[in-house]
Amino acid sequence: MISAQIVIIEDEEDLLELLEYRLKKEGYEVTGFLSTKKVEELLLEEDIDLMIVDRNLPGSEGSEFVASLREKGYMIPAIFVSAKDSDSDIEEGFLRGGDDYLTKPFNMNELVFRVKSILRRTKVSEEGKLTYRDISLDLDERRAYVAGDEIGLSKLEFELLYYFIRNKHLVLNRDQLLEEVWKDEALKQEKTVNVTINRLRKKIDPKQEKGYIEAIRGIGYKLC
Repeated sequence: MISAQIVIIEDEEDLLELLEYRLKKEGYEVTGFLSTKKVEELLLEEDIDLMIVDRNLPGSEGSEFVASLREKGYMIPAIFVSAKDSDSDIEEGFLRGGDDYLTKPFNMNELVFRVKSILRRTKVSEEGKLTYRDISLDLDERRAYVAGDEIGLSKLEFELLYYFIRNKHLVLNRDQLLEEVWKDEALKQEKTVNVTINRLRKKIDPKQEKGYIEAIRGIGYKLC
């Protein structure tokens, strides 16, 4: 099974316990909350892979909370589970940053299938593969693929792409990239980051159609 850390925010305690039990049985690490109050504290400390969020929560509407996280640079995938089931409600959930949406009552097996589907696209598997969208990294062979086609990356470019995917929910500033990716490289200059990222962009997206890496003006970069 794929190991992943999942956060559930659900104010119905019985349902929260049921979700925790079922997902732990699937092999996932699960942390449950009855409100959004302390969730951000956990996100600062742990690398969370997926959130399951009810929309009707005390103190903060679930989709508004996810939208606020997106504005802060957290791109953690989110599945909404909600009794709000109109077309406009569902559209609103996706517009506010949801990656999937299940209306209550829902089939528990279907939720598990959707969880696995999202994690396949964003999580390291037991075989040493790291994937994001249509990018796949073979960590054992140090090979990179886009839409199934291998692309040639230098050691530095591979490490940079790996670091972006591992920190997919964060905006990364240049100093952080120099410290974590360049490490002991001799040329630790800000323009080096820009040049290397532009070179990486051209290799993984030669037609400039997919927009994998976005520049955040005055701050740094994030994976999209």
